[in-house]
Amino acid sequence: MPPRLRKAVLTTHVMTSVGWLGAVLAYLALDVTAVVSTDVDRVRAAYVAMDVTITYAIVPLALAAVIIGIVNALGTSWGLFRHYWVLVKLLLTLVATTVLLLEARTIRSLAEAAGSGADPRDLPGSLPHSIGGLVVLLIVTILSIYKPRGLTRYGWRKQQERQGRQREESSALAA
Repeated sequence: MPPRLRKAVLTTHVMTSVGWLGAVLAYLALDVTAVVSTDVDRVRAAYVAMDVTITYAIVPLALAAVIIGIVNALGTSWGLFRHYWVLVKLLLTLVATTVLLLEARTIRSLAEAAGSGADPRDLPGSLPHSIGGLVVLLIVTILSIYKPRGLTRYGWRKQQERQGRQREESSALAA
């Protein structure tokens, strides 16, 4: 990728990823409210807000972060399958997104139940998923910043091929 495009893609990826993390934190606050509050109206409002947050913020940001992250990896020297940290980050993000998409249906059902007139304090909440999602996103963020060393077999092979081509080019220039 040309440098300007690479920077634009990276900036977009960071913005969507940080937005996803922020939306999950807001969702977590609503989820805690839904689970611990004794005020029926507040619990009902929390479930409705959780549905809105997951539908219009978390899911779109997660999908955008995944797609843009893949484009970013493919357009840089890091690659998608060359380094373990990129591969682990991709797998964790795909798992988190899949769980999120499955959990979105449950949240929609909880919001509908809370709005139906039943006592929303009897609803189970989704706190384990909220906390788990946050932990996964924090791990992915840490991997992005620290970039632990380690090439995959594919990455090692590509590195060897590149070094072989460089040696051949150096030999040809010297001759």
